[in-house]
Amino acid sequence: MAKRDAIFPAGRQALYEIHRYSAAIRSGDLLFVSGQVGSREDGSPEPDFERQVQLAFDNLNAVLAAAGCTFDDVVDVTTFHTDPEKQFETIMAVRERVIGDAPYPNWTAVGVNWLAGFDFEIKAIARIPEAA
Repeated sequence: MAKRDAIFPAGRQALYEIHRYSAAIRSGDLLFVSGQVGSREDGSPEPDFERQVQLAFDNLNAVLAAAGCTFDDVVDVTTFHTDPEKQFETIMAVRERVIGDAPYPNWTAVGVNWLAGFDFEIKAIARIPEAA
């Protein structure tokens, strides 16, 4: 078996080391990005929900960029929500700003009851451009 090709954005290494996971793994021309949350610089949850969602997307963008990808390269998204019914409108507003126009990636939303103090998490699979 080939060794995992781990991808890390600049900064946040302490978070990955403490919890013993990679930000993303490159496999061929695919990038599998671990769930990203809306944490502040110290790793704690951003209390404002809209800002927390934006930070999660920002953190996802940083991982994508470290592999030479953008949101245009994302083919599959899974999001986790602690209160989907109340949060949906806010999440969709942030998503519209970040994801942009059609065609949209596949998207699965999952309601959960615990995200380690966070209320939103996003993970993705992207196709790495040939130039990367």
